Amino acid sequence: MSRVAKKPIVLPPGVSFALTGERISVKGPLGSLDFASNPAVTVEEEGGSLLCKPVAGAPQADALSGTVRAVVANMVTGVSSGFERKLNLVGVGYRAQAQGDMLNLSLGFSHPVAYKLPAGITAVTPTQTEIVIKGVDRQLVGQVAAEVRNYRKPEPYKGKGVRYAEEVVVIKETKKKK
Repeated sequence: MSRVAKKPIVLPPGVSFALTGERISVKGPLGSLDFASNPAVTVEEEGGSLLCKPVAGAPQADALSGTVRAVVANMVTGVSSGFERKLNLVGVGYRAQAQGDMLNLSLGFSHPVAYKLPAGITAVTPTQTEIVIKGVDRQLVGQVAAEVRNYRKPEPYKGKGVRYAEEVVVIKETKKKK
């Protein structure tokens, strides 16, 4: 059995868990999430915590039990406290502005970039060069942050572009004339 799957998922107060067939749903103060579980893994509730157990004889059940446990743990964390990704804009004239479900970016192109945020995701711009993307679904928050970063990745010579807050960009040395 997977080492990850052996660890129980503790349900915080205010979070409810429901299992209908192979569909797992978790509801909490920030929202609700659904997940279609694999039939090779059973999820059971025991004393305020969840356990993911592999079905005997199913192929790859041990590996899948760890994966299902990680996904369900992220769902529980998401509906109870949420996830966020921080992005920084580095470059002269690079700006961001959040307006409702739109994120307006000025990234040095001849035109502004308007990114429509998917449902369940919010963006906040504390300053013009910072973006904070928040949501309950960890995968979706990371995907939105990657798509925004993809408009202008940090370039290796000056470091200009959209980067994650914790990202370290190694600056290359330019060619020298002899």
